[in-house]
Amino acid sequence: MFGIKRRRRRRLQASPFPAPWHSLLHSNIALYRCLPETGKSELRGRIHVFLAEKRFEGCGGLEVTDRIRLIIAAQACLLILHRETDYFPRLRTVLVYPRAYLAPVSEPDEEGLVAEGSESRLGESLELGAVVLSWEDVLADAEQMDGANLVLHEFAHQLDAEERGTDGVPLLDSHELYASWARVLGEEYLKLRRDSMAGRWTMLDEYGATDPAEFFAVATESFFERPRLLRHRHPELYEELRRYYRQDPAEWTAVQPNADA
Repeated sequence: MFGIKRRRRRRLQASPFPAPWHSLLHSNIALYRCLPETGKSELRGRIHVFLAEKRFEGCGGLEVTDRIRLIIAAQACLLILHRETDYFPRLRTVLVYPRAYLAPVSEPDEEGLVAEGSESRLGESLELGAVVLSWEDVLADAEQMDGANLVLHEFAHQLDAEERGTDGVPLLDSHELYASWARVLGEEYLKLRRDSMAGRWTMLDEYGATDPAEFFAVATESFFERPRLLRHRHPELYEELRRYYRQDPAEWTAVQPNADA
C-alpha cells in the first residue's frame, strides 16, 4: 500500500503545472515570489499531491474555486518542502468561510456549570481531520509579509499534531533534536510570556504566549514571513526552525524588505 501511494504521489508531482496556476501563485503569494526556483518547482509538485488528496468545502455560501484551493495549498505545502512527509496525514478536509465565522464554545463557570456560546474566529485546526479558514484573511495574509499568516499558523498545528497531540513539539528525527527543541523553544516560550505580561514589545505575536502549541505556530509564521528579523533577535529559535523545516528563508535573495521590518 505504501509503495502504491509513493508511486502515485511521484506521478502527481511530475504532472505539468498549468501556466495560469503559476501566474496565479506569483501574483497572489508574496512568499512564492521569494522562493528560489528550485523551491518553486518542488512546491508545484507538492501542490498537485495536496489537491489530489485533500477535500475542500466552502462554508457560509462560499464557492471554492481553483484560486482558493491553490493559494491555500501552496502556503500549506511550503511547510513540507525538502522533507520526507506524509502530507498532513491527519487532515482530510479544508473548510473555507468567506470571512471570520462564529464557532461554538463551552465555558465552565465557578460552580462548574457549562455555558454554551459562540465566538468569532479566523481559523482553527481541528482534531477531527479538518482545518477551518477565513478566505478573506487567507488572501490578505498571502499578499503581504508582515509576520502574520493564517495558513502557516493552522497548518503548523497540523504538523504539531503528527507526534503526540498539539503540544508545540512536532515529529523530529532524533532524541538529540527533541532535547535541543525542548530547551530552546521552552526558554523562548517562557520569555515571550514574561515579556507579554510585562507589556514589553516583542517581534513574536503575543498570542504565542497562550501555550506551547500556539508558540510553535506563531514562531513558524515569523520564520517564513520575517526571517531575517527572527534570526537577528532569536538566533537559537531560528536555528531550530531552520533545522526542522530544512529551509533558510533569511538567505532567500528575494525576501522582501518589509519581511525584516
